[in-house]
Amino acid sequence: MYKIAVIGDYDSIYGFATLGLSICPVKTREEASDKLKQLAAGKYGIIYITEAVAAELKEEIEKRGGKVTGSVTSKTHYLINNDTTSNSSKNKKAKELGIPILSEDDFIKMAGM
Repeated sequence: MYKIAVIGDYDSIYGFATLGLSICPVKTREEASDKLKQLAAGKYGIIYITEAVAAELKEEIEKRGGKVTGSVTSKTHYLINNDTTSNSSKNKKAKELGIPILSEDDFIKMAGM
């Protein structure tokens, strides 16, 4: 079975440990790049990356077939947001496009973790 990891600054990701996810706190771009390479080579099927870190690792993520985007488009499969009833612009766009909005717990259940 594949595992799920989260990369980002400690304050942003420590809560994910309570959900059983592997947390990978990083402080520099180099640490984040090394951790991404390590996780991608391991048995991690899903790697969450905080927006700030993802912006720094855009090229590295795209090399591995991922895509960094700050918006919801028709190519988005799911929007993961713990406030599924929020009136944020991302939630509004997902609703307009009929894209499911999942909480982190719902996504983990769906992924069979």
